[in-house]
Amino acid sequence: MSTGKINVSVENIFPLIKKFLYSDHEIFLRELISNATDATLKLKHLTSVGETTSEYGNPIIEVKIDKENKKLYITDQGLGMTAEEVEKYINQIAFSGAEEFLEKYKDSAKDSGIIGHFGLGFYSAFMVASKVELITKSHNGEPAAHWICDGSPEFTLEPHDKTERGTEIILHIADDSLEFLEESRIRELLMKYNKFMPIPIKFGTRKEKIEQKKGESVKEKDKDNIFTEVEVDNIINNPNPAWTKTPTELEDQDYKDFYRELYPMQFEDPLFNIHLNVDYPFNLTGILYFPKMSSDLQIQKDKIQLYQNQVYVTDNVEGIVPEFLGLLKGVIDSPDIPLNVSRSYLQSDGNVKKISNYITRKVADKLKALFTENRADFEAKWNDIKIVLEYGMLSEPKFYEKAGSFVLYPTVDNKYFTLDELKETIKDTQVDKDGKTVILYTSNKEDQHSYIEIAKEKGYHVVLLDSPIVSHLIQKLEADNKNVTFVRVDSDHIDKLIQKEENQISKLSDDEKETLKTSIETIVPKGKYSVQLEAMDSNAAPFMLTQPEFMRRMKEMSQSGGGGMFGMGNFPEMYNLVVNTNSNLATTILNTDDKNIQESLVKQALDLAKLSQNLLKGEELTAFIKRNFEKIQ
Repeated sequence: MSTGKINVSVENIFPLIKKFLYSDHEIFLRELISNATDATLKLKHLTSVGETTSEYGNPIIEVKIDKENKKLYITDQGLGMTAEEVEKYINQIAFSGAEEFLEKYKDSAKDSGIIGHFGLGFYSAFMVASKVELITKSHNGEPAAHWICDGSPEFTLEPHDKTERGTEIILHIADDSLEFLEESRIRELLMKYNKFMPIPIKFGTRKEKIEQKKGESVKEKDKDNIFTEVEVDNIINNPNPAWTKTPTELEDQDYKDFYRELYPMQFEDPLFNIHLNVDYPFNLTGILYFPKMSSDLQIQKDKIQLYQNQVYVTDNVEGIVPEFLGLLKGVIDSPDIPLNVSRSYLQSDGNVKKISNYITRKVADKLKALFTENRADFEAKWNDIKIVLEYGMLSEPKFYEKAGSFVLYPTVDNKYFTLDELKETIKDTQVDKDGKTVILYTSNKEDQHSYIEIAKEKGYHVVLLDSPIVSHLIQKLEADNKNVTFVRVDSDHIDKLIQKEENQISKLSDDEKETLKTSIETIVPKGKYSVQLEAMDSNAAPFMLTQPEFMRRMKEMSQSGGGGMFGMGNFPEMYNLVVNTNSNLATTILNTDDKNIQESLVKQALDLAKLSQNLLKGEELTAFIKRNFEKIQ
């Protein structure tokens, strides 16, 4: 038996570990199982190159709870250690002093980045244990060793009678960490951090029905049954998850099954997946899934899981995955990203930036391929993926460069165009006085239905752009397409389009139109409505409201970007009241001598126009309803 002192440069190393890693104390299980996995994989390598006589076999890692004695066991059948190796790897901690330790991590106490930076993975056990035992036997056949430490720099190291290769770690759980003696808590951690570890992990046993073999001896009570129950090892992880395989090894159903494994509570299949696999200039594998998107972008986030060599790290992949792809689901695994990810590391690491760029390019290439190979299917999925793509165009220049070849602009009649196709289609019919191609769009088919119908009657194409970020996207598209302008269909700009066909002829003379305009202007509120007369089809609405495109945009930007834009908190409500001079109502108003009746007609028509734009609210709406009920009683 030998005794000694662990070689550390400060006496209070264990209190520091306990204190500064406490918020991440659950990490201890991930670290110890990662060590066990490393030991097993190292043995696998040695057997493959013939550097050990030990048989690899079918090793597992086992986790056991002894609640009565407050012990937690982690056992592996890996490489094992000699007493000399325990002295070397366990008793000497690469630690540069408490001052450096505290300075380096003063702003990241909640971050798991402390573990591993100084080879402290094994010592994370002391976050939850008052005493730790390590019993280990090397693959080379040397006698086993038994190491014990009570959380101080003092340890004992003595021989042990263990005969099987591998390492057993026994944690004597501290009174302030008794949660880690609960089966549900350990299972939760194993499923969170170790669900896809490459070595099978046993946690308890389960009963399984097996078919009885002919002639096999069975208990009397089982004679009439074909099956009997036996206890088998409960392996809780999947050592060979889909992302560790090549795309040629997987079918569509394999990808869907893995999606269910990742998200058991997700009932809808993903729309499609993107398999990532690169080994230069960095290593990265993974599978990303496009789910059906909801309009709530925040709820969608933090669904991509980051792994390092099949060890779970985090679901906060900001900085690694481009922001717009944070709306997707799936897995990314890279040994080039350490287990101890911190934001400051991600911001400065060159590899991480390369990974982000690669993922952006890979996603764009996949979308292009899907569009090219089966455009009809891509169009059918457009509404479920458009928010991600539009977000990507706004936030990622490299994605924006590629997006033009597959991003779609559907019309209200369900025809789908790329931007270039759309410009080519409308170049002769939708042009303004400045020679710009005008793309008419609606942000809400229901609210703007009457305006859509008028535009369609004139032969115009109306594009449906209804995502919450459409106003920002339009600005970017206009900036990069100098000869194109986007105009909402209820804007006054639609009246400025140059039409190749003959305009409608007004049935009112110029004098009659001037009289009509003057009469209406004396009735509608001054300063809020600009009365404009237009000859339209007689079946078109008699009164319509449009809004100056520039003012509408400024108002939307002010609301979305904060009230202080350009020093203006609230833009004034200004509308164009467009009167159809070919409507029967216009003629009636013109020919009515009774000013009260004329005023009643104008106000009623204005309220109806406001109602169609969802602008009739509050007292005005109440009065309108009351007035109309009175008319039908």
